[in-house]
Amino acid sequence: MKPTLMILAAGMGSRYGGLKQVEPVGPNGATIMDYSIHDALQAGFERVVFVIRPDLHDAFRTGIEPRFRGRVRCDYAFQRNDALPGDIKPPPERTRPWGTGHAVLAAAGVIREPFAVINADDFYGAASYRALADFFARPESAGMEEYAMVGFSLADTLSEGGSVSRGVCRVSRDGWLEQITETTGIARDGANAAYTDSAGARHTLPADTPVSMNTWGFRASIFPQLQAGFEAFLRENAGSATAEYYLPAAVQNLVATGRARVRVLPAAAQWCGVTHRADRERVQAMIAGMIARGEYPEDLWK
Repeated sequence: MKPTLMILAAGMGSRYGGLKQVEPVGPNGATIMDYSIHDALQAGFERVVFVIRPDLHDAFRTGIEPRFRGRVRCDYAFQRNDALPGDIKPPPERTRPWGTGHAVLAAAGVIREPFAVINADDFYGAASYRALADFFARPESAGMEEYAMVGFSLADTLSEGGSVSRGVCRVSRDGWLEQITETTGIARDGANAAYTDSAGARHTLPADTPVSMNTWGFRASIFPQLQAGFEAFLRENAGSATAEYYLPAAVQNLVATGRARVRVLPAAAQWCGVTHRADRERVQAMIAGMIARGEYPEDLWK
C-alpha cells in the first residue's frame, strides 16, 4: 500500500500577513506545496490530502490543484472549530484552529494507509520524502506502534525575519525520540540560538539541537490515539479561545506513556520555510539555485 501525503494548510498565516500557502516561490507560479508534492510523488507517494479550513477550499481547488490534476489524486479534510466530540461547543470568541494535532485528526475519515504529515509552508527537500517512504516500506512492529519523524538541526531552521517556534528534541543514541518540547520565541544568538521561557529566564540552545519541523510518518493507528488525547485536552481547555492541541505535544505524550515510539530520521536535505514575509526571498533564491543545478525542472508539471 503506497503512502499518502497529508499537507497541513489550515493555519491563518498571522505572522506572515496573508495566505502564504499559495504564494509563488518558483517559476510558473509554483508554490512550496508544488515542490513538496513533486518530491513526494518521486519518492512513491500516490495521494495528497489537504487539511484546510472550509473557507480556503475554493482557493485550493482553483489556485493549487489544477497544476497537478491528473498526476495525483487529491482529497480534502476540513479542520473546523466546531468539530468537537460529544456536545462540546467552542467559545463564541474562538477564531483560531485547535492546533496541529486536531488538524491531523480532521483527516481520520479519509486516510487508512500510512501517511506523512508536512506543513504547507515548509520546504523539506526530496531526501526527506525518500526517508519516510523507506520507513513505511519496513515491516511493521508486532508490539508497540512505531512512527517516524524527520529531524533537522536547529541552526538550519532559523529565520532572519524574526523568532520561530520549534519542537526541540532529545534523541537517544540509537535514534529514537526521547522527548519533544514545543518551544516558542527561538531566535538566532551568535552561532547558537536562544529563547526566553514564560518565567522570564533565558535559555541557550546549541546550533545542532535536533528539532521537529512537523515532518512525520504515521500509520492509521495514530488516529484513535490522537482522539483520546484531544478529548483529554478538551477536558481542560474546551472554553479557551487560544489553547491549541499541538501534534508534538500529542506525540510526546504517546512516547512518555509507552504507547508509541518514534524513529528520528536524520535530515539529508536542506530545509527552508516561510514564517515571516521576509523569508520568501530566501526560499525563492534557494529554489532558483536548485533549478540552476538541475535538481528541479524549470516547469514542475510540464
